[in-house]
Amino acid sequence: MDASALLLTRGGRVRSDDDFVFYNQPRHASGAVRHVGRQPGSDSLDVRLGALGPDIERVALCASADGGTFGQVPELCLRLLDAESGAELARFDIAAATETALIGGELYRRDGGWKFRAVGQGYASGLAGLATDFGISVDEEQSAAGPGSPAETPPYPAPAPAYPAPVPSFPAPAPGHAGGEPRPRLAKGEESLPVEMRERLSLRKRQVLVSLSKHGVPELRARVVLVLDASGSMGGLYLRGTVAGVAERMVAVAAQLDDDGEMQAWTFASNPARLPDLAAGDLPEWLRLHVRVGQTFGFGRRKPPKGLVPGQIDMRTVGIQNEEQKVIAEVRAFVREHPAPDPTLVLFFSDGGVYRNQEIETELRAAAEEPVFWQFVGLGSSRYGVLERFDTMPGRRVDNVGFFAVDDIERISDQELYDRVLSEFPSWLRAARQAGILR
Repeated sequence: MDASALLLTRGGRVRSDDDFVFYNQPRHASGAVRHVGRQPGSDSLDVRLGALGPDIERVALCASADGGTFGQVPELCLRLLDAESGAELARFDIAAATETALIGGELYRRDGGWKFRAVGQGYASGLAGLATDFGISVDEEQSAAGPGSPAETPPYPAPAPAYPAPVPSFPAPAPGHAGGEPRPRLAKGEESLPVEMRERLSLRKRQVLVSLSKHGVPELRARVVLVLDASGSMGGLYLRGTVAGVAERMVAVAAQLDDDGEMQAWTFASNPARLPDLAAGDLPEWLRLHVRVGQTFGFGRRKPPKGLVPGQIDMRTVGIQNEEQKVIAEVRAFVREHPAPDPTLVLFFSDGGVYRNQEIETELRAAAEEPVFWQFVGLGSSRYGVLERFDTMPGRRVDNVGFFAVDDIERISDQELYDRVLSEFPSWLRAARQAGILR
């Protein structure tokens, strides 16, 4: 195992190849990050947060495997230690399979200080694939040769491209030929979208395909379900357009994965409510009609709101509290009553405030035997309770739950968001097939 670090700007990219610290470039010019080197059973980095320049927003803590995969590493974990006392500040136990590189966690600026976040994002393309994602230029001939010893690995000399990095194109197969590289799929009604929205969707589908290709599953198919928290604490995220932006970004996932290119969708607070299916061509109107925060029956709002259109939810019936277990149960019932040939990927967005821990755990433990993977995304860092513990929770044949939280999802690039949203789904697919949950 070889540890490495990427010094990233607000845009999620390096400024140049000098911001990549690894065995062939063991010290950053600022002295803020240093590759300490191997000790028995580990490899270490030293990070001096006070020495990082003001334009560095994050330090990604990475590793690569030389001559094997991380699935072969017993007790794989990332430990964060205080440099002076040696005290362990955090520990992240990492589950891995065929990955040859990974981002274990990251240090990031927040409110004038620094915080740590566990990531656990794996790559099957080795250190070169990981580095390329963040703007490091890798010599194609050396990259194709695969990971080797430090002496054989290129020093990544070329300048980094400006953010956002160009997304690779996927040419169509030759006429009459079934081969060729995979390419983004045309979503239902995509051609009718406003020009700017259509261009965003086209780029995002390619980025989803890049994320899938990193895990060796570019042709993956799945039913995609979107769940949006509409509890009272989400009000600001709705008013700022954050939730609408999340829904638009997730349309690209459904467009690339789902055979009909549509997402089933739910909103929830005190109670769940099924929303109309979301097709790409309906996106502008769907966002206008259905991305709405919950309301109470109090404060004189006892009469139905004026102007509700067919299919639009009276949000007073949804309420304002957090009852995640109810919408989880409703989505589970939908999957049982509407079986599909493909597995189901649930994309569940919430700002936390989880307090029904036992009820949620009961639902998700029972769901471990179903062809569904639950990817929870936290919009902020506010009390996610049991959802944060599922990665290490025993008693299930497969780990059917993924979770990560971001302080400001609008500041995360599309490519990073898709990488994180799709990071655990492929490994669950393999485990679910081995367990007989999927055919």
